[in-house]
Amino acid sequence: MRVAEHWQDYLLLDTSCGERLERWGNVTLIRPDPQVIWQTSKASPLWQKADGHYHRSKSGGGSWSYAKMPPESWNIHYGALTFQVRPTGFKHTGLFPEQAVNWDWMADAIRNAGRPIRVLNLFAYTGGATLACAEAGAEVCHVDAAKGMVQWARENAALSALSDKPIRWIVDDCEKFIQREARRGRKYDAIIMDPPSYGRGPGGEIWKLENSIYPLVEGCLNVLSQQPLFFVLNSYTTGLSPSVMGYMLNVLLKKSFGGEVIADEIGLPVRESGGVLPCGSTAIWHSADLR
Repeated sequence: MRVAEHWQDYLLLDTSCGERLERWGNVTLIRPDPQVIWQTSKASPLWQKADGHYHRSKSGGGSWSYAKMPPESWNIHYGALTFQVRPTGFKHTGLFPEQAVNWDWMADAIRNAGRPIRVLNLFAYTGGATLACAEAGAEVCHVDAAKGMVQWARENAALSALSDKPIRWIVDDCEKFIQREARRGRKYDAIIMDPPSYGRGPGGEIWKLENSIYPLVEGCLNVLSQQPLFFVLNSYTTGLSPSVMGYMLNVLLKKSFGGEVIADEIGLPVRESGGVLPCGSTAIWHSADLR
């Protein structure tokens, strides 16, 4: 497992009984996590002192309760990057801190490429990967279907002093965008993909990751340059293992471009137990130039 262990403004304090206790800057939150199936003792007194607690509803969704109302939003930092954090109605805060391990890997790959790199970030959310790649010197195309998420990402870019970097901000359906980019003949040296497990398209189309991911990755081959640098595929779907994603990248990318494929879980260190909480999976294809 690859672990995001270089945070200073975020800390996973403890996990128990289907929940995680986290510190985001100066704000402590409790959020549900389906991976936390153990029922260990909640020894830390911070469980009782959390500022906010997200409660699942039996009818779906959920809501926050607050012992101490946090600001509507606040900023946390990761290296040179700054992110605006705020609790949403879907338990999220606008950031997946475990992805920092991938940000670091991609930034290093771009800095060591020795050539200009153009990156396509699909399902790009609030821009963590976009900002990491732009700060490392890449030109980035940031695509997400949610206008609010793209605006949030732009705000994060401004907070990180990256507004003047070559970033295209696109509100669009990712599948349709790839098809249009292929017709336009536009090419990218690196692709990042962080698709949802389930969703609906603008026309009511059902998106289910297990059924849709292979043709989506296959379609991305049409927009890859002749000398691609990397392809990063993330998943939070428990049924889609790192090995399955790695196999896909093997047959679709390694067969065409050589290089190597690595696939593993990513996670966050837990202070109380000393263990690591698995938080998803990543498969990476990279060119033979990266060792």
